[in-house]
Amino acid sequence: MLIKDRPVPLQLANSPPKTKVDTSYTWLAMYFLLNLTLTIYNKAILSTFHFSFPWTLTGIHTLCSGVGSLVMAKMGYFTPAQLGERENMVMLMFSFLYTLNIAISNVSLNEVSVAFHQVVRAMTPVFTIAISVAFLSKRYSGMTYLSLLPLLLGVYMATVGDYSYTAMGFFLTVLGTVLAATKTVVTNRIQVGRLQLHPLDLLLRMSPLAFVQTVIFSWMKGELDDVVSFCKTEMSYKLVLALLVNGVIAFFLNYVSFTANKKTSALTMTVAANVKQVLSIVVAVTVFNTTIGFLNGLGIIMTLVGGACYSYVDLREKNRRSRPMTPAFPLPSPERTPQTPEKEELLNVRIA
Repeated sequence: MLIKDRPVPLQLANSPPKTKVDTSYTWLAMYFLLNLTLTIYNKAILSTFHFSFPWTLTGIHTLCSGVGSLVMAKMGYFTPAQLGERENMVMLMFSFLYTLNIAISNVSLNEVSVAFHQVVRAMTPVFTIAISVAFLSKRYSGMTYLSLLPLLLGVYMATVGDYSYTAMGFFLTVLGTVLAATKTVVTNRIQVGRLQLHPLDLLLRMSPLAFVQTVIFSWMKGELDDVVSFCKTEMSYKLVLALLVNGVIAFFLNYVSFTANKKTSALTMTVAANVKQVLSIVVAVTVFNTTIGFLNGLGIIMTLVGGACYSYVDLREKNRRSRPMTPAFPLPSPERTPQTPEKEELLNVRIA
């Protein structure tokens, strides 16, 4: 099969456009599924094999993402774009932003409680809106702002608990939230802006750089020496296979996350991340027998309702923007001639 004849992934062959599964909702659903799967799998690795090396685990994720993207390129699923020196510098800065976001998040967790960390991270949609309005001149409707209120309140209630933090921890947590919002906005712009990179192409260029940076951070934190000692005494074939499967899941999650970002918007992805965080609590309750209080449960319900409200408002806004021009009234017709077919000229105006 020639490369140009290879079917597009996640698209039903020989099907009309209306039956395609390549939709934003499909990609968001896969994002939720893979994200929750990876969360459970990470927890299983930590509890079963006692592999408590977050930087090494992140390095495995980025390495597998890079290798997976390269394999997909060799199979012809996408053609890497030819980028100049300036574009390659953008990729380097993006990979550093990606790694720095993880680093700041990990460091801040040592200075604040988990509940406080999750509540501040729930403000990511607010920072996403601020960045989009300030730097991209985007505008959002009043209903969009209102739909975020139950979502933010729900996350607060779902994670209510010990809100202890230090001054440095507060600063780092807010900084990490700003970086997360910036990363999401930049990811969207790289894929839909002037570069218009394929999600796998972006992953191919970003992952090796992020892998090297992750190894450097691991070495600076002293984790690399601990991993070497662990491998000498605790490493087994089962753990190697478990880590490999973990990396494969991370590759597909990164691909789906980038694609969903491209097909929706940066704000939608931050809202989805908030809902995913609350769903992770649900998974912890059902799978790992975690106990939650009444207020936490009410917050989970409110977050899910808030996510549904935002989805409804977002869908209505998209339908309004894509509504076709509606004929309002006909203009006087020109004189008909034998050579001119009879037709009416219509003045098209948008009906609100």
